[in-house]
Amino acid sequence: MVATSMFLGALALSASTAYGKEMEPNAELAASYYDNGVAHNSLMAKKMDSWSRAEAAGIMVSSQYPELGYTKCVNGFAEAIPGDRNNTFRCNNIDLYHFLPHAALGEDVGEGSSSWGWTSDSGREFVAIGQFNGTAFVEIGKDGRMTYLGRLPKYSVGSIWREIRTYKNWVVIGSEAVDHGVQIFDLRKLLTIDPARPVQFTQQDLTSWTRQLLPRGRAHNVIVNEELGYFAASGAQPRTDPFCKSGLNFFDIKDPSNPISLGCAADDGYVHDAQCLVYRGPDKRYQGRDICYGYNEDTLTIYDVTNKANTTKIISRTSYEGASYTHQGWVLDVNNQEYLVMDDELDEVNRAGQAAQGFPVTYIWDIRDLEKPKQTGSYRSKVKAIDHNQYVIDGLNYQSNYGAGLRVYDVSSIPKDPSGKSVCEVAWIDIFPEDDFLNGGGQVEFLGTWSSYAYFKSGYIFINTIERGAFVVKMTGKQCPKAPTCNADNCLRAFRANTIPGRLDESQKFCSTFTNYPITAPTSLPKYAQDACKGDSVARASSACSCLPTATPTPTAA
Repeated sequence: MVATSMFLGALALSASTAYGKEMEPNAELAASYYDNGVAHNSLMAKKMDSWSRAEAAGIMVSSQYPELGYTKCVNGFAEAIPGDRNNTFRCNNIDLYHFLPHAALGEDVGEGSSSWGWTSDSGREFVAIGQFNGTAFVEIGKDGRMTYLGRLPKYSVGSIWREIRTYKNWVVIGSEAVDHGVQIFDLRKLLTIDPARPVQFTQQDLTSWTRQLLPRGRAHNVIVNEELGYFAASGAQPRTDPFCKSGLNFFDIKDPSNPISLGCAADDGYVHDAQCLVYRGPDKRYQGRDICYGYNEDTLTIYDVTNKANTTKIISRTSYEGASYTHQGWVLDVNNQEYLVMDDELDEVNRAGQAAQGFPVTYIWDIRDLEKPKQTGSYRSKVKAIDHNQYVIDGLNYQSNYGAGLRVYDVSSIPKDPSGKSVCEVAWIDIFPEDDFLNGGGQVEFLGTWSSYAYFKSGYIFINTIERGAFVVKMTGKQCPKAPTCNADNCLRAFRANTIPGRLDESQKFCSTFTNYPITAPTSLPKYAQDACKGDSVARASSACSCLPTATPTPTAA
């Protein structure tokens, strides 16, 4: 109770002060809420509760979702099945190429998580898909369609938490499942599979397996540094393990058949996720060093892990206003490490700081001085959701926003404008239409997409979802949207109508849901819009909606 009260008090403080500032970690709060696992256990319980409710509502039965083919994004919607709202996806600058439910990918439970891609030497593109009962494999053809090739079953018990990365031709798989350990599998085994006969691999097909320094054989995440030939397992249990303390647990995998334990970076305790890179950036003190950017529940923790032999060199530990659960992030440019972007997985849930209204906030960090990183700004989504894993490629941030789907932001402006004010959303596809009708276009729930993979040279982007299955999409444009042209014609005047009490509020309420589903019938418009918006009344009404002032959010109860 004390920890909870203290946590809520800290949130109240952050919500009442200026946003966008780094700060010293709160040692008392860390000891009572983060370091002992209360925060993480609470997060996992919230997710399990969300998934249980979805299961009770029938949403988690993946076999109910039909296979979907190529569908162009037209006027903001990819209508895969005409007239079917449950298979119509809001979009911008992204076309749908293929969808397969988990049931068609060998998964009987139908719960998806992480995913990662691999490109063979000949240019063929494959994806390893995390699911409750193991890992499925697909090939993405030149036409953007997936071919199911088989699966690697779970090593022990099932778990929706399954994290995946690749090292050269091998996939590295970790899980929260007890006794799962870390699986290493040679992806070249996929090259000769006959798609008519998908392969059910066994543990004997693994290149190697390890659970060294994983007391319960489980880890929340795996992080790969391909350049230096190692992976790190993070977030192992229990936190009281005196050796690793749930920190970064390093393994040399230059020989994937024989992973060698290198030691742990344990001194900041639990690491939820990290990105480990050879440092190339302006801080000359660390040039060429092996640096890990750790996302450690309440801090951005930067490590020098050049020496991995059971020693920890923490360069800096920094928290920020509104911090609820520091989750994951990515450096903007691995070859010039000046800035990174970061998400907090509970700030929307806890209505903390800038996320008080439930719209995902991405935090921007200036890391030019590794010893004194600064939180310089942020940007916020326009659709209610929770932000999750994100990866920056050539100035674009591909971010999974659970029910709001894949959101793509142009973050190339950050080095010149680190406030985030110049960041724009260039593309999106909302793969969870069930909540589109809600105020704000979505909901703060752990449903929808967990991860995406956008590194393929073909331009195809893979999206793995929790309840439905796997999507393949492709962007059709990367330009920041232009400001709407707002002419004060009769249509716009009718929507604003300052002389009519309540008209603006009425219009704002209508417009907040108008773009949630395709509308073609003028009779779906308010009477005043039907009368004033002559010609293509639906298009003119849409234009008028884009020119209305943003509605003032309803205050959130404490």
